[in-house]
Amino acid sequence: MQLNHERPDYTYALRAADGRSARVNERVLEASFILAPNELIDAWPIADASALAPEDIAPLLALDPELVLLGTGERQLFPSAAVMAACLTRGIGIEVMANAAAARTFNVLAGEGRRVVAGFVLAP
Repeated sequence: MQLNHERPDYTYALRAADGRSARVNERVLEASFILAPNELIDAWPIADASALAPEDIAPLLALDPELVLLGTGERQLFPSAAVMAACLTRGIGIEVMANAAAARTFNVLAGEGRRVVAGFVLAP
């Protein structure tokens, strides 16, 4: 049997993520970041998911997603209703989960060609 290594048709894939670090392609990130299939913003100044405000997710919304994934660190931690409403009132779905689950979900959705944007909160 012949095996072929398929490369994704998008630029960035999440290889691993937990509450303190993440590996995007071969790069290790240790600060919060935003990821879309073809864009990486490695300077998202968020350290606490519970303190997120609607203006904090503006950089995610600027990437024109159909779905926002919010990785809140080691554990799932829901943001305020105002943050959820910032997405939902624009017709953009939002899913909140721990970073490891958000990483797996991101890769599946990106592989399906979906317009997904993920924000990952990493503890300092």
